[in-house]
Amino acid sequence: MFKNLKLGTKLNLLLLLIFLGVVGTSGLALSKILGDNAKEKVASQAFLLLETMSSVRDYTATQVNPELAPRLEREDWFIPQTVPAYSAREVFEKLRKREQYSNFFYKEATLNPTNPRDKTDSFESSIVEKFRNQSALKEVTGFRSLPSGELFYVARPLVISEQSCLRCHSTPEQAPKSQLATYGRDNGFGWKLNEIIGARIISVPSSAVFNEARRLQILVIGSLSVFFLLAMIIINLFLKFAVTKPLKRMAQLSKQVSTGDMKGEFEHSSHDEIGILAASLNRMKVSLEMAMNMLNTEIQE
Repeated sequence: MFKNLKLGTKLNLLLLLIFLGVVGTSGLALSKILGDNAKEKVASQAFLLLETMSSVRDYTATQVNPELAPRLEREDWFIPQTVPAYSAREVFEKLRKREQYSNFFYKEATLNPTNPRDKTDSFESSIVEKFRNQSALKEVTGFRSLPSGELFYVARPLVISEQSCLRCHSTPEQAPKSQLATYGRDNGFGWKLNEIIGARIISVPSSAVFNEARRLQILVIGSLSVFFLLAMIIINLFLKFAVTKPLKRMAQLSKQVSTGDMKGEFEHSSHDEIGILAASLNRMKVSLEMAMNMLNTEIQE
């Protein structure tokens, strides 16, 4: 069946196969490259936010807490703004009101927190244990699946680096009375200096990571398709005027010559392969005309 197709049809089929191969290969490569680029972009934003939250924690621990610490001894007056984790969480919620950060979520996942909302789940506990078992590990990135969808996360260890933190978290006897009145004596104690007690985790829905990558992939493949279509049109026009049209004209002249009509000429101005073929056909026509004249002369004699 392929042998019976016209030259232009064969060429277009070949170009179509090449196009599908190029799009398939480049699509897979682009998916990997753009996906990795999107993850790096989101991860860099997450790392910046983590550094910002660290600064908020440090400011609260060194500037705010010392100023308000004496007031915490009153059982009826607990001030959450003196807690670094609370300050970081509140600042982050303010950031989330901006469109570029609205999809990000922040949690100081802690194994034994004072506030129950900071308690680690099983997945977060595994991350904390990984930090504990690998002291050289400074950050972890990856994906996790939830009933609400898949999340891309960035995590860093939460370390007790300030002696002042132990006032509230070493033993209930040393903790402020207002803290005990608010959260009780059972949670958030027994922490030690330089101990990894949790992980600071920023997560974002994976759709937010890959939507931009898909958009860029569609844009690149769409542009490639347009350029390939233009290339096919140009190649087909070239094939029509430089190859098929001269060949059709030569085929018609060859048919006339075969019936004895020697008036036509195989004209082709270029010196490419088609021009060489036209010159060869003209020489063949001249030779045939000479042979026919010689034969007619012999017959007349």
